Amino acid sequence: MLTVNAIAATSATDPLVRTTIERRDLGPRDVLIEIRYAGICHSDIHTVRGEWGEVPYPLTVGHEIVGVVAEIGAEVTRHALGDRVGVGCMVNSCRDCDNCQAGLEQYCLAGNVGTYSSIDRDGTVTQGGYSTHVVVDEAFVLRVPEAIPYEAAAPLLCAGITTYSPLAHWNAGPGRKVAVVGMGGLGHMAVKIAAAMGAEVTVLSQTLSKKDDGLAFGASAYYATSDEDTFKALRNSFDLIINTVSAPVDMRAYLGLLRLDGTLVSVGAPPEPLQVPVFALFGQRRSFAGSNIGGIAETQEMLDFCAEHGVAPEVEVIGAESVNEAYERVLKSDVRYRFVIDIDSLR
Repeated sequence: MLTVNAIAATSATDPLVRTTIERRDLGPRDVLIEIRYAGICHSDIHTVRGEWGEVPYPLTVGHEIVGVVAEIGAEVTRHALGDRVGVGCMVNSCRDCDNCQAGLEQYCLAGNVGTYSSIDRDGTVTQGGYSTHVVVDEAFVLRVPEAIPYEAAAPLLCAGITTYSPLAHWNAGPGRKVAVVGMGGLGHMAVKIAAAMGAEVTVLSQTLSKKDDGLAFGASAYYATSDEDTFKALRNSFDLIINTVSAPVDMRAYLGLLRLDGTLVSVGAPPEPLQVPVFALFGQRRSFAGSNIGGIAETQEMLDFCAEHGVAPEVEVIGAESVNEAYERVLKSDVRYRFVIDIDSLR
């Protein structure tokens, strides 16, 4: 076992603390990654605060991981020493079910193995990327293109793929009108990616405080949802709506913005159930759907797409000592638009 420095949550209420955790010995198809940067995702906060269920404390979170290959197992063929690599929200799956065979490991029928707070193949609890090193099966390690800086690549492994996957699946592109609800960590990536795909993008945010950013990121229009006239003006307007907020919204109002055969996809995950009025779906044959990250092949596709089109998240790099403050700022929406931890500060 390898002992490495890390940051961990010890309870739902106490601050995260510096500690050490154990990484498994390298197996024949494993890759040891020296982590350079780890993104902070709202999912990390939901998890450590017990908002999504029971937590196996102490727990190190973080599923936006980038670094360098430091060691490889004897049978590894996909990666070599010194490669720029990343790890996202999952580190294994059954690989045998229909979904895994189709390259949709995120929908593994046996349940994929999450990067943290899951049971790993050796029976231990997986620990995430707020640490100096991680050991991952080569099949779940991504190649990070040279065109993307390490610190910018980290949020792509969750925020990037979480928004890219539904945009690709529901055919965002030229001639399609896409609305993005929320302009946070997920929302700003949805705007950038949808615009790079060629879609006409509108941002729907509570206020106009980030309007200049939204337009700079590629949106052609920006509306405040706190203004009731917004929902009247935009009724029956969009082919696709990506809802990125992690709080309840008025589903009737948002579904009313869809045109015939339009789809509203939720990628944000509020702790409370969403109330979906069925009659709001009937009139224009509208659909409501959810989407959960992407498979390994699609995640690599997303990284390559972002490198080709110059798409990268807006990040604020912090040291390990600032993680608790960063959590509080995320909850206040006081970040533009994603915190990334410089893991050198943990060494």
